[in-house]
Amino acid sequence: MKRFFYFLLLLSAGISAAQAQDDSNDLVQVYGMVVSGDSLSPVPFTSVMIKGSHRGTICDYYGFFSLVVSRNDTIEFSSVGYQGISYIIPDTLSDKRYSLIQKLQKDTVTLDEQIVYPWPSKEQFRDAFLSLNAPETDYDRAFENLTKDEIRLAVQGVPMSGQANYYYQVNREASRLYTTGQIPQISLLNPLAWAQFVRAWKSGDLKSKR
Repeated sequence: MKRFFYFLLLLSAGISAAQAQDDSNDLVQVYGMVVSGDSLSPVPFTSVMIKGSHRGTICDYYGFFSLVVSRNDTIEFSSVGYQGISYIIPDTLSDKRYSLIQKLQKDTVTLDEQIVYPWPSKEQFRDAFLSLNAPETDYDRAFENLTKDEIRLAVQGVPMSGQANYYYQVNREASRLYTTGQIPQISLLNPLAWAQFVRAWKSGDLKSKR
């Protein structure tokens, strides 16, 4: 009886070893790259899974991956923004290594609209909306945006353009050439000269310095 038991034990061990050897012979090292179908640029972090199992891997930043599979396994490739695709490992492979380049076609993903409010509740939004002091008309809004202080600050920060500099230099040269070889004109009736005189008089620039 013991001999028969030992015989069954050795037989089962031999069968298990043979099955394990067959399974190891059926394994294939698959490595490759996942690229975009239109530009052939790498698709980083693509999910590479064996269909019907929980085994798989993820591509690196450059789209490369490496995975141990069995012959006739189905590999599923998926990435956000691309259409998923499957690839069946041939069962006629004679080598333990297999390389492939898998293309993924871009896909448009439409997400539902999500509205984010800065108020935690509708009641707080209602209170904030009712207490909002918004301008009533377009004229009021334009008047607030075009006050003298706002315009003055805006003008001070805007330099003269090339065209404005050109016109200024041309007018200055024309004024100089207008009295060339003559007695310069008197600025008695020039309003700009009077404005400069009044400004200098108020600031005290005309006082004699001793």
